[in-house]
Amino acid sequence: MNTGTAFTPTPRTPASWSERLQRLHIDLWLLSLLVSIGVVGLVTLYSASGHSLDALLAQLQRLLLGFFVMAALAQVPPDYYRAAAPWFYGAACVLLSLVLVLGDHAKGAQRWLDLGVIRFQPSEMMKLGMPMMVAAWLHGRPLPPSWRVVLITLAIIGFPAVMVMLQPDLGTALLIIVSGGFALYLGGLGWRWIFGALAAVAAAAPVLWYRLHDYQRQRVLTFLDPERDPLGTGYHITQSKIAIGSGGVFGKGWMNGTQAKLDFLPESHTDFIFAVYSEEMGMMGVILLLTLYTLVVGRGLFIALRGHDSFQRLLAGSLALTFFIYVFINMGMVMGLMPVVGVPLPLLSYGGTSAVTLLAGFGMLMSIHTHRKLLSS
Repeated sequence: MNTGTAFTPTPRTPASWSERLQRLHIDLWLLSLLVSIGVVGLVTLYSASGHSLDALLAQLQRLLLGFFVMAALAQVPPDYYRAAAPWFYGAACVLLSLVLVLGDHAKGAQRWLDLGVIRFQPSEMMKLGMPMMVAAWLHGRPLPPSWRVVLITLAIIGFPAVMVMLQPDLGTALLIIVSGGFALYLGGLGWRWIFGALAAVAAAAPVLWYRLHDYQRQRVLTFLDPERDPLGTGYHITQSKIAIGSGGVFGKGWMNGTQAKLDFLPESHTDFIFAVYSEEMGMMGVILLLTLYTLVVGRGLFIALRGHDSFQRLLAGSLALTFFIYVFINMGMVMGLMPVVGVPLPLLSYGGTSAVTLLAGFGMLMSIHTHRKLLSS
């Protein structure tokens, strides 16, 4: 006769939200922060666009598309990104070359490629392809890199950057250079290279000045002295600083800003949306927004530190720091601390291409983080 004790299965504890998202390769912290910034952006856009429901719904659709792309890319193991990096980079370079020959002209620039079914900017692809390519190139090589590896890396960064400058699109070219440069810097680039690059730029400045387009030179001159033409080239910056300063500590309240509502502030829903936000929410609102951005960058760097190999660490760190550069450049130019280069404020400025590209990068970050945990377990 069997006198053994009957086996009683232990009831399973219901999975938490964090565990469920982990199985979907979604990082709860990053998702919460990005959604919070997106909500702030939609609220600000509704006011900046003159209470336009069409603009609000269009931006909401773009954000939803971006979050869908982010979730899809999070499912892909990081090793696949490393294998695909040269192909993705090469395809982006080919498309950039086609832009210079077959691209659509708009507002004096040739940046768009119309394939019949879709019309897009190939330079946006390079914002992801560049850090992927540099991280894949440095992966498996001794770090810090030798001078030969550094020179080849600079050529990898420089070729697409020059093609984007020829469109001309100085802001995007700067972001491409920064995204690749951060990956190289995180790979252990020596300070002598950094100081040497700064010295080379300073020496080439007179030549570069005459290579700039007229509107680009005007932007630099306006940055140095916005009051030289307050009703012309300096109008944007002057009105932007008035809007930021008039917000005070607590702001004028949502939809109570006057600079955008009375059309004193041009481009209030795109590049200069930070001025609208500052006027309505004041210094306390700006501190809240900066806190959200800082936490996003910090989370990205945390993921980079815990990467499984050099490719994951370099890619994650480059994506996180490039996001910081977006914020730094946009806020700097709106406050008159930097020349206007047309860089949007992440997840706040109206426009879909940049938002989808940024969220796609965060999908890669989530892939690095969640797949590392799977490997550990």
